[in-house]
Amino acid sequence: MFAKLLSGWGLMALNVVIHAIGVTAALRWLRAQTTVERTIWLDAWLFIRLASWIVLLHLVEITTWAWFYDWKAAMTDLQSALYFSAVTYTTTGYGDLLLPEAWRLVGAIEALTGILMCGWSTGFFFAVVSRMVRAEADPADR
Repeated sequence: MFAKLLSGWGLMALNVVIHAIGVTAALRWLRAQTTVERTIWLDAWLFIRLASWIVLLHLVEITTWAWFYDWKAAMTDLQSALYFSAVTYTTTGYGDLLLPEAWRLVGAIEALTGILMCGWSTGFFFAVVSRMVRAEADPADR
């Protein structure tokens, strides 16, 4: 059991690294966006690109869990592992697929990791919006 929990911890750590690299890349990209004249359409397009990037990060993180489940034969195939991982990471939890009993705590670690990574993404998105609102109020903040 300890080895399985250690595996879950390692996957959580890998997800944090993936997310940190992705959020840092997004932050650098956002800083390079120096549009003199902002419009609602340019802002909407920026939010669409940022949201797409964040969703891509989450899909990569979900896939790392799925590959692990498939590698360890905790799921019957990669497609099932991807589906299970997506509903676990997002805490949707349909319950139509289950990990073997020996792996269930690892699934719980995945769900906790998903909550943390989604919260981090939400906080980042909120920070971007807040900065844009401040910049609109004081153009010197850009």
